Amino acid sequence: MDPDLPVSLTVLVLALVSGGVANWQLRKPAHERLWPIVPWLAVQFVAIAVVLVFAAHLITLLSGHHFSSRNGY
Repeated sequence: MDPDLPVSLTVLVLALVSGGVANWQLRKPAHERLWPIVPWLAVQFVAIAVVLVFAAHLITLLSGHHFSSRNGY
């Protein structure tokens, strides 16, 4: 088994969990949040970006074909 696959899956799961926690915290009133100083919306956006990047990375690992640009670079 390629060592990149478990690491990629772990990072993907951690990003999903942190995005879920951020979403859960954003649905609470501001005075009831776990850590009110944390910018939960930014945490959620970063988690979404990490999920998108690692989803593309997992597709590359599982299919064996690398994504390339239209110009061939």
